[in-house]
Parts: sequence; structure tokens; C-alpha cells
Amino acid sequence: MSVTEDRAAQPPQSDPELDSLVREIIGRVADKWTMLVLETLEEHGRLRFTRLGELVGDISQKMLTKTVRQMEADGLVVRTVYPVIPPRVEYELTDMGRSLSEAFCGVWVWAEQHREAIMEARRAFQGREAES
Repeated sequence: MSVTEDRAAQPPQSDPELDSLVREIIGRVADKWTMLVLETLEEHGRLRFTRLGELVGDISQKMLTKTVRQMEADGLVVRTVYPVIPPRVEYELTDMGRSLSEAFCGVWVWAEQHREAIMEARRAFQGREAES
């Protein structure tokens, strides 16, 4: 076996720093509110804070603030404050945020494609649970 073939047969070396970053990002963006804020901003574009909360629905002001701050810290949204009274604050996705939104769009496509199978599996599971 040549050196090149030997290297190809081995799994690629893991980068612990990258692994840690990926786990951290998944933990942050895979939560309910981040996904919904991503979807809302992708669909509606730049939004004022209050309107964003209305469109996301059923989110407290505290949770929305926490979510958009974390998204801003991760470079997913840009926050613009206008020096007017009362202050006007708007949020919009960055290019990186839009690319993440596109990646997660696959979840919605997958759910749509598998909706009936999921519902059938849930009904079957509930039936087995009721028999127990």
C-alpha cells in the first residue's frame, strides 16, 4: 500500500477547536427561538424589534432580546439603532445569517416531505402507549 493510499484509508484528523465551535453553534442556533427569528427575518427582511416579536409570536420581550443579542454576537444579524425619540431599533440578517437560514430551510422541506409518515408514527406510538 502506498503512503497516499494509507492516508486516504485513515479518517481525517479532527480539529478539537472546530469541533467545539460546531457544537456551540448547534446549541445556539438549533433552539426554537433562533430558528423562528431566522425564518422571520428571512421572510420579511429588516424589521423593528416590536414587529419582529409580533411575527415570531408567543415570545417574551426578554427572550427576544436574549435571542437577537446572541445572534448579533455570532454575526447572524445586524442591529441598527436610529437616534430618534423614542429610539428605533431594527434587525436584519447578515450574509452569514442568510446562509444559515438557507441551510435550515432544509428542515422545513424535510418536515413537509415526511409530515404524513411522522404523524402516522406518532399515532402508532400513542396507540402502543395506550395499550401498555
